[in-house]
Amino acid sequence: MEPILKLEKLEKSFGDLHVLKGIDLEVYKGEVVCVIGASGSGKSTMLRCINLLEEADSGHIWFDGQDLMDLSTNLNALRQKIGMVFQTFNLFNNKNVLDNCTMAPITVKHIPKAQAETTAIHHLQTVGLSDFIHADSRLLSGGQKQRVAIARALCMEPEIMLFDEPTSALDPEIVGEVLDVMKNLAKEGMTMVVVTHEMAFAKEVSDRVVFMDQGVILEQGSPAEVFGNPREARTREFLSRYLEDKGEV
Repeated sequence: MEPILKLEKLEKSFGDLHVLKGIDLEVYKGEVVCVIGASGSGKSTMLRCINLLEEADSGHIWFDGQDLMDLSTNLNALRQKIGMVFQTFNLFNNKNVLDNCTMAPITVKHIPKAQAETTAIHHLQTVGLSDFIHADSRLLSGGQKQRVAIARALCMEPEIMLFDEPTSALDPEIVGEVLDVMKNLAKEGMTMVVVTHEMAFAKEVSDRVVFMDQGVILEQGSPAEVFGNPREARTREFLSRYLEDKGEV
């Protein structure tokens, strides 16, 4: 089976700072890949390069068999199939919840308004926001805003969802409500690449865990392999605090 997403020798620098150093990664349809590592290891930059929010310096990003780095590729069509959820929600504060979810399907995919609203209401119900469909986005809690952001991405009917530390801006007591939505997406077979510091989530939900360190993928494997028997000393060092907290070392 061909991967839905494949990175080959991906490089990215910001001035003198070499952030991605020859990243190779494959993601298969229906797979949940959690990317872990210390701040500054290149995790979010890799994710932003996949969605072309950052332009990689060299290498290849294959999605649906097409190279996003090829100038002849129809990037707009492919980007519509890649959902993105950010740390800080990025909702339009001048629009209510429903309008946040319908704007892109209507303006980008030219879906009729009634159809877009039906789809949006379905996804808002799925993420537990039935009572907030017409709510003012500014009045929502952080967890509610992030669930709207997830519903908004789903309204574009993506083939893959990218999550960039989706709980890092949330108060601890509401992290669970967002993680529960993501767990349900995983159960439904959504292909997901999740940059996260939530180690318990990565251990429970992911099919594969990728550990990045200083711009390279240092180690990857099943959660049992990476959390239970990490090969690299740097991986063990990074995980030691989590493992100690859980009484597993």
